[in-house]
Amino acid sequence: MASFSFRILVVDDDLSIRQMLDLGLRKEGYIVKTAANGQIALDLIPDFDPHLIILDLMMPVMDGNSLCQAVPEISQAPMIMLTAKNSATDIVIGLRQGANDYLTKPFHFEELLARIEVQLRNRYPELAGQHTIGAFCLDEAHHSITLNNCSLPLSPTEYKLLTYMLWNPGRILSKNSILNHVWGYDFEGEDNIVEVYVRYLRDKLGDKEHRWIETVRGAGYRLNPALK
Repeated sequence: MASFSFRILVVDDDLSIRQMLDLGLRKEGYIVKTAANGQIALDLIPDFDPHLIILDLMMPVMDGNSLCQAVPEISQAPMIMLTAKNSATDIVIGLRQGANDYLTKPFHFEELLARIEVQLRNRYPELAGQHTIGAFCLDEAHHSITLNNCSLPLSPTEYKLLTYMLWNPGRILSKNSILNHVWGYDFEGEDNIVEVYVRYLRDKLGDKEHRWIETVRGAGYRLNPALK
């Protein structure tokens, strides 16, 4: 899920699991904090304000069930419980305490990612379609794009063109590839329409020096989304 930068809190007394999830989730684009027990997690939640919490069941100081009971008072984040206990009774107890999902150890990281995405889409449908790409934020649900947190007043065609460039940051896109992806393979107009709409986009971006959208002579255009 190339995503809006969701914040995930990982709560587990096993250091190796905390480190593994911290590394893996950061590689997927999530912002991550970890805690070794439920009490530390409760202290972190008000400031970190996680979008989702992954927690172990058996922990010292405060276990997962106790944490599940305490979280709703300070956060609406969905919770995925990780535990070595896999009996039906344990699962039912965890879900009744407030966990939204349950995954037994050992688990496949890919399965956890899929469950995370389901919970985030269900809880935050207005955010799940957002993607941060450098200084741009693409909101597919609302067909809008912001640059440095400022909304860009784009026409439908300008939105399609900039979206195509954002999904290919730093790559040289030829006029033909832009025509095919934005106007379609059956477009019968002149290919200078690409130049026209690139000019429109540059005007909307305030890109007089062609820093955001670079012309690569004889090859096409390249978007540089990480400029300041």
